[in-house]
Amino acid sequence: MPPLDEVLGLIRAYPDLPPEAVFKEDILRRGLAFSPEARQRAAAGKRKSYFIFSFDLQDLPEEAEGAAASTPEEVRLAGGAFRFRPTVVSVRNHPRSPYRIETGAEDDIRLTLDGEPVCGVEFPPVPEYYRRSLSSGKPVIDICPTIEWGYLLYLAVYRLCQYSSPETECRFCDINHNFRRRQKSGQSYTGIKSVEEVLEALEIIASTDTVGRAYTVTGGSIYGTLHGETEAEFYGKYPLAIESRFPGRWTGKLVAQALPREELQRLKDGGLSIYHPNYEVWDARLFEMLCPGKSRYLGRDLWMKRILEAAEVFGPSRVIPNFVAGVEMSAPYGFSSVEEALRSTGEGLEFYMSRGICPRFTTWCPEPMSQLGRTQGGAPLAYHVGLLRLWRETHRRHRLMVPPGYGPPGAGHAMFSVSAFMDVLPESPENQG
Repeated sequence: MPPLDEVLGLIRAYPDLPPEAVFKEDILRRGLAFSPEARQRAAAGKRKSYFIFSFDLQDLPEEAEGAAASTPEEVRLAGGAFRFRPTVVSVRNHPRSPYRIETGAEDDIRLTLDGEPVCGVEFPPVPEYYRRSLSSGKPVIDICPTIEWGYLLYLAVYRLCQYSSPETECRFCDINHNFRRRQKSGQSYTGIKSVEEVLEALEIIASTDTVGRAYTVTGGSIYGTLHGETEAEFYGKYPLAIESRFPGRWTGKLVAQALPREELQRLKDGGLSIYHPNYEVWDARLFEMLCPGKSRYLGRDLWMKRILEAAEVFGPSRVIPNFVAGVEMSAPYGFSSVEEALRSTGEGLEFYMSRGICPRFTTWCPEPMSQLGRTQGGAPLAYHVGLLRLWRETHRRHRLMVPPGYGPPGAGHAMFSVSAFMDVLPESPENQG
């Protein structure tokens, strides 16, 4: 079935979903192509920082020809034949995608699908601090890039992962490859960022920016030590330092493995607001197959137990574990039908949401240098559309609040760019910080 027919068919089948959200999920799973003229226009805007993963579906030779340097971090879709409300979408390069950004007859920028015009396109503006550097000469974009149209300051303080062998790395992840690729490109790309570098970058941002509302401290897993520190010690020192220097300036979020309760209490007491112990995939067999290092080091049962313990420390609404939507259907490990995959994912959503914990998800990007991305594409659009409805209905049934630290909800307002879960929530004047 042609991609446009597939999208329109699902929009007709599920009129309760915003059509922008259906298109957004399809763009995320298929990627974006650019005409040479559109790429030239995009080069003048805020470029893609490759903040932790590549989030690209293109192969390396094409990237090496300079596409990465002229790729925008995100695009904002609006207007057009479908009367889109403003919709922020993360850019995933794919030169063979049926979605193409090009310039129109009146020099406007537009998105097409199968050659048919869809909507207008806006590239993100370059914030003032992207033109600044630290005293060391490192650009601020290296230490603290921003995503979600400037809302989120993204502090990937360790851009590698100790699950680095084929036997231990998560099979959907390309973090280590992305680090090597970025360094080969010649751009400034710091592997381990010091607390001092982070604070200096934030000083510059705090003095020039009024858009950013939250920060995320994250990076690869540490199963031993890094510079003599455990994972909790290494990652924990960053939010503690940030909250000491800038108390309450931004909503602080930490992504790390499932940490012990005593370490979480220390972080909570130090001012950290939100904790993300990402569980990646719900099914026990798939967790073991797709996350072999995490399964071996901690194990699924302990991981899930610590998520519940974290809710006792931070409060359930401030524990927001991520899963990678679509890996449930990855061959040769995953479910063969959309119904089976949604049933399994729904079990996880019910388990957590019934306890006041609200998972969120990233739409899987099968990067070609991840183990799974070398052999296959992602899950069908029907899975992603079904997940949007399932997530929203489970959230509604348990009367949960809007996840804090993600900005405003609702079509035309949401800024979260790597899935449409915030786009399908109703607009709400509450909990938009």
